[in-house]
Amino acid sequence: MRIGAQLFTLREMTQTLDGFAEALKRVADIGYTAVQVSATCPFEAEWLKSELAKNSLQCVLTHTPVPRLTGETAKIIADHDVFGCRCIGLGWWSWKDEDHMGQEDFQKLFEPVMKAFRASGKYFMYHNHDQEFRHIDGMPILQWLAEAYPPEEMGFTLDTFWVQAGGGDPAQWLEKLAGRIPVIHLKDYAYGRKMAPIGEGNINFDRVFEKAEAGSTEWMLVEQDDCNGEDPLDCLKRSYDYLRSRGFA
Repeated sequence: MRIGAQLFTLREMTQTLDGFAEALKRVADIGYTAVQVSATCPFEAEWLKSELAKNSLQCVLTHTPVPRLTGETAKIIADHDVFGCRCIGLGWWSWKDEDHMGQEDFQKLFEPVMKAFRASGKYFMYHNHDQEFRHIDGMPILQWLAEAYPPEEMGFTLDTFWVQAGGGDPAQWLEKLAGRIPVIHLKDYAYGRKMAPIGEGNINFDRVFEKAEAGSTEWMLVEQDDCNGEDPLDCLKRSYDYLRSRGFA
């Protein structure tokens, strides 16, 4: 397994092309060799391809807004071909009853997207938060998703912090979803429900690493949505140093 950085951590930097380019450079300077592109300013696919090459980085996953996933599916596929990214993710889907976003809505919107991605050699990825541990019809929403769609049509970007925040066991869910988690998000869970650099909280990462490797995970992406007032780049470096100390690169 290899490690990378989720650029959502640096979203305040990536709202202009100049800032986006600087974020890629700074991430590469830390030592990361891969990124996830998420919550950035608009960009052209050729621009991203050039900036990735300039910094010896590869993009292994994106989070793409729902209107683009569903309304610009063919262009999304073509753009990801340009910068060489197979996994295309849905970063957030509301399961709140008041939003009227249930299983039928999900199926109607995303089943065509999944099939188009599969036909083009891309992979639709679902990213969890804590809400997917609500129970509907006696099971967590995450389990319903896993049972509703075959592995070849939908994978999961399992997020260690949000699994634990939802009352789940990250290692157990890595085992349950083995074979369909090519990419995971690593963020630690500290006292007070705070996000922390890897190794500075209380998640049992020994088990996470064990189950991820057994389940054929390829990439572990460091993400810290909230750095609690600290420099996000410093948090990314501390996580990188911890993962390097554990033998990952």
